[in-house]
Parts: sequence; C-alpha cells; structure tokens
Amino acid sequence: MLRDPDMLRALRHHNYRMWAGANFMSMIGSWTQVMGVNWLLLSASGSATSLGLGLFLQSAPGLLLTFAGGSLADRLPARPLVAAGHTLHGLLAVALAVLVFTGVDSLWPVYAMALLGGTLSYLYFPALGRFGAETVGPGDLPGALALGAVVTSVGRVLGMGLAGILIPLAGTGGLFVIDALSFAAVVAAVCLMRGGELQPLPRAAAQDSGTAAGLRYIGRTRWLLVLLVFTFVLGALSRNYQVTMTAMSQGPLQAGAAGYGILSVVFGAGAVLGGLYVVSRHRSTFPVLFAAAALTAVGQAVGGVMPDLPSFAAVLLPVAATAVVLDTAVGARLQLGTDPQMRGRVLAAQSLVTGAAAMVGGPLLGALCDALGPRTALLGTGLAATAAVGLAAVALARALGRRLGVPAVTALTAGFVPRGGPRRPRRTAPVRPARSRAARRVRAPGPLRHRTRRAGAGTAGTRSRRIS
Repeated sequence: MLRDPDMLRALRHHNYRMWAGANFMSMIGSWTQVMGVNWLLLSASGSATSLGLGLFLQSAPGLLLTFAGGSLADRLPARPLVAAGHTLHGLLAVALAVLVFTGVDSLWPVYAMALLGGTLSYLYFPALGRFGAETVGPGDLPGALALGAVVTSVGRVLGMGLAGILIPLAGTGGLFVIDALSFAAVVAAVCLMRGGELQPLPRAAAQDSGTAAGLRYIGRTRWLLVLLVFTFVLGALSRNYQVTMTAMSQGPLQAGAAGYGILSVVFGAGAVLGGLYVVSRHRSTFPVLFAAAALTAVGQAVGGVMPDLPSFAAVLLPVAATAVVLDTAVGARLQLGTDPQMRGRVLAAQSLVTGAAAMVGGPLLGALCDALGPRTALLGTGLAATAAVGLAAVALARALGRRLGVPAVTALTAGFVPRGGPRRPRRTAPVRPARSRAARRVRAPGPLRHRTRRAGAGTAGTRSRRIS
C-alpha cells in the first residue's frame, strides 16, 4: 500500500500522463523485442557467447556516441530529439520483422540491426531523461521518477510475458511488429502534448556544453564518480539477466522456451514489486541503494545453486525487485544531485557506464556459462559482486566524508520531501561565548562588581547542570 499520496502528484500533469502512457507502451514493445532478439540469436547458434556478442554490439556505440548525445540533449530542445529517435527506432523494428519473416540465413544481419539500434539509443537516450523531467517540473520530479519505475516494471512484465507466449506459438517475427507499433504510440503521444505546459530545463551555454566540460564536472564530483564506477562493476558482474536466465533455462534447468517465458514473467513480477516499494519510500538514500545492491548480488550467487525451475524462480523474484530499487535509487541520485545544465551529460555518463557494463559483462557471462557451466558462473560472479558492493560503500563514505547511516547526504537527497512536508527548523538557544578562568576572576569596577559576580555564578551553575 502506498504510504504517501503526494508521490502521485505527478499524475496531475497532463503531459506526464501522456508520457507515462507512452513509456508504458514503449516498455512492452522494447521487452518483446529484447526477448525476440535474444531467443533468435540463441536458437540459431546454440551458444550463449553469440547472445553475449549481440549485447556487445548494442552497447559498443556508447563508447563513442554517449557524450555526443548528452551534449545534444543539453543544448537542443528535448521534444524533437525524442520524437526523431523513436521514429528511427520504429523503422529498425520494421526491418527486423521483415528480416525474420523472409528467413534468417545468417546472424550477421541481426548483429547489424543490434549495432544500429544501440547507436540510436545512445544518441537520444539523454534527451529522454531531460524530457521526462520537463513534463512535471522539479517539484514533482521525485514522484515522477518513482512512478516511472512502476510503469517500466509493469511494461516489462507484460512485454516479457507476451514474448514468452508468442515465441513458442508464432516465432519472433510478431514481436518485432509489436515493437514497431509501440514506437509509433510514443511518437503520437509526444506530438499530442501541450507545449505551453512543458517546463523546459535550463540549457547549457555554448562554452559549457561540450564533452570536456561534462567530464570535468564528473571528475570533480567525487560521489558521482564513485557511483558511476560502482554501477559499471555491478552491472558487468550481476546485471546481465538476459544471459543468465537464457543459459539456465537452456542448460541446467532443462526448461526450454517455456521455462524462459516463465522466468521472464517472474522477473517482471518482481520488478513490479520493486517499483511499488520505491513509490512507498519517502527518500531513496544511499543506504537504500547499497542494501538493494547487496541483496541483488547475493541473490545471484544463491540462484546458481538452485536445483530446479521453481526454486530458481523463487530466488529470481526478490532479485528483480531489488534490481528495480537499485536502478531507481541510482537514477534519482543522478538527477536530483547534479546541476540541471549538466543533466544531459550526467545521464549520458550513466548510459555509457550501463552500456559498457553490458558490453563487458554480456560476453564475459556468456563465456563463463559455456566454459564453467551456468551454475558456477552465477555463483562466482555473485560473490564477486557482493565484495564490490562493500568496497563501493566504503569508497562512497570516504567521498562524502562521513558515515552512510546518518543524514550525510542532505544535499544529495534534495527533492525528496519527508512525510507531512518539510520540517521546520528547531529553535535553539544562542550560544554564549565561553569565558576563561582568568577572565572570570577579573572584577568589574564600581557598582557593577556585585552584579557581574552573580551573573558569572549563574552561568557557571547553568553549565554544571547541563553537563550533569
């Protein structure tokens, strides 16, 4: 049950309702497409390494284009960038559907489509974050981020479930048609928004809009640098669920496509639970972030020793929930703790780190699954990720200069208003300057001598009572 109705205030905005609905449709289409490409690569090659190569090609463009996309997002209006990017992505989905329906003789066209799709994603992804913030304004942005996590999770559930049903019945071609239709829905929603109700973020000046300025900002913001490095390490070791679920379903669990669909639905259901938890929270603090990361890493290690499909699915459910909590907390910290003029490039850095983690982790996990077996791969990478969480927590505490358990991040949690609104500052008595013993022995001349001695005695008495 949601504890704070103020978290639903973002739905009062017409443009955000349009954006949330478009995002919901986009998530359904995107996850059907992800499932379709993954199963197409694995069924055609029979190797988890080929699946990892597909993930690598989707992520590789980020090394060159991510900050270019961030610079574009910080300088240009976000609305036309979002519409153009979704239009081109929809055309790629149509091309994939035609390729499958006409017959796939080689995997190289699929790899080429994955490369083009990754290129487009990195060019306009930073604009998505800025445009989403413009639909609500800064006051309702925390609630919009939390609700966005729920919308994304529910869309993931339906997309994965739909793909799990359609793959055994009709193959993968229909999944790409659904993806193309979802992109058309997003473009229509963006065009129907009310331009007068948008709240554009400040744009960066020409001299501050380049990649070098963004890198300097990230480099001098220590907590941000620690968080990005941590996101990369954890993403490479324990966040490539597409590889691990597919390898476990095809390998030790002996569940095939039907089992893969079941695991996908379970993962989506866990993501919904995680999104609901995020909405019920008043603040997404760093302790919450690291607790979710630890549970995600430990869950992966435990999943590696589960003997059958039901037990593996039981572990996968909380792993998916904590993964959503983690992603939402990272996104909230990046958007609410950084300068608006730098937000596009900060989101570009996040996209770069996430893509690099998939680019490294996808082939790595695929190779480990082929060489050591899926169970050993999950156990080993889960334990390594758990150790990485502890090291990152210590590094972040040092970057912040204090312990994680106290309100050490008030500047970074700005925008998360406590229940009942902001608290009034507590009244405190003025601090009187301490008097040295020598000063207390000096007597005032004339008639003030008696009064000064009494005042000094009263002060000393008050001080002794406070100490006791």
